Amino acid sequence: MLRKTFKYRLYPSKAQARQLSKTVELCRQWYNACLEERKTVYNMEYLNLSKFEQLAEVKKFREENVLAAKLHSHILQVVVTDVDKAFSAFLRRVAEEKKEPGEPRFKGKGRFNSFGLKEYGNGFKIDKKRLWVNGIGRLHVRWHREIEGIIKTLRVVNHAGKWYACFTCEVEAKLLPKTGKEVGIDVGIYHLLATSDGEIIENPKWYRAEQKKLRVLQRRVSRRRLGGRNRYKAQVFAHRQQENVSNRRKDFLNKTADYFIKKYDKIVLEALEINNMVKNHNLSKSILDAGWGYFTQRLLDKAAEAGREIVFVKPAGTSKTCSSCGARFEGLTLSDRWVKCRCGLSLDRDINAAINILERAGQVRWIVSKTNRLRLIQEAPLIY
Repeated sequence: MLRKTFKYRLYPSKAQARQLSKTVELCRQWYNACLEERKTVYNMEYLNLSKFEQLAEVKKFREENVLAAKLHSHILQVVVTDVDKAFSAFLRRVAEEKKEPGEPRFKGKGRFNSFGLKEYGNGFKIDKKRLWVNGIGRLHVRWHREIEGIIKTLRVVNHAGKWYACFTCEVEAKLLPKTGKEVGIDVGIYHLLATSDGEIIENPKWYRAEQKKLRVLQRRVSRRRLGGRNRYKAQVFAHRQQENVSNRRKDFLNKTADYFIKKYDKIVLEALEINNMVKNHNLSKSILDAGWGYFTQRLLDKAAEAGREIVFVKPAGTSKTCSSCGARFEGLTLSDRWVKCRCGLSLDRDINAAINILERAGQVRWIVSKTNRLRLIQEAPLIY
C-alpha cells in the first residue's frame, strides 16, 4: 500500500471563507505558542519537550479560548504534530553539528496557510458531492478526477486567495508491464534533459518567460501602503502570477516523468546536491527554474507506484569524460556544447554525460527504500 495525495479546488461561500480564515489564524497562534514553549524549554534546560506533553495541553487551550472550543480537537493536535516535526528536524541538524542548524521560526500573518484533520469520518467526510468539515459546513468541491483508495487525512490549504482540499489516501501499487529498457538522464540548464538514447528535451524557462510581468506586479505591491486593502489585492495578483508559473512547470515535469516511467524499467540519474549548487548566484535562478528537484521527486513517487527502479550515481566528471574511450576533456567549459575526442566521438555534451551516467549505474548507487528515502548501497568501488 502506498500513500498518495489528491488535491481539489474548493469554492466556499463568503461566510465559509471567513470561517476558514479564522481557523487558519487560530492555528497560527497555537503553532507559535507551542513553538515558544519548545524553544523556552530547550534554551533553559537543553531538553526536548515531547509531542505528547503538548498534545495534553490542547484540552486546556480549548477550555480557555472560546474560538478554539468551536474547533475540532484534531485540528489543534495536527498543529502540535507540525511543530514536533519542525523541532525534531532542528534537533537532527544540531546532532549533525551543522554550522547553521536554523531554528524553527514563528509564523507571522500571511506565513501560515493551512490546517489538517487526521481521521476520515471524525471531523471531515465526503457528503454526496460536497466536503463536510466540522465547524465549517458543506464545501463545494470541483472533483476534476476520481479519488482513489482509502481516505486517511485531510489538509485544507489557502494559496493565492484560493482554497484547496488535499486528501491523503492509501492506494495499491499499479505495476506496469516490463519493457526491458534502461536509460541515463542528464539534467541541465541549456537543455532541460538529455538521455543516453540521444533524446533531448529543451528547457522552456518558465520563470524567465514571465519575469517581466512578475516584476511589474511586485513593484505594484511595494508601492502600496503596508497593511492596506490595496496592498493585499496587489499581493494576491502577484501570488497568482507565481502560481501560474509554478503550475506550468509542474504540469510539464509531471508529464515528462510519466513518459519516462512508462517507457523504461530502470532510470539512472545524478545524485546532485541542489542546495549547494544554488549557492552559485550566477546559476541559481536558472537551476531553480528548471525544477530538477521536483522532477526527481516525481520520478521517485511514480516509480514506487509502478514498480520501476530509480538509480542515482555520483555526478563528478560525467560531462568531462568521453563515453567511448574514457578520455578526459580538461579544457571543457559550460559554453562548450559539443564534445569531440581523438577516438572519433563527436556528440552533444549532455548526451555524452547521459551515456556516462548510465554506465555508472552498476557502481556506487542509491535505491528507494520502502519509506521512499534514498539508501546508499555499496556494490563496487566508484571508477572515473
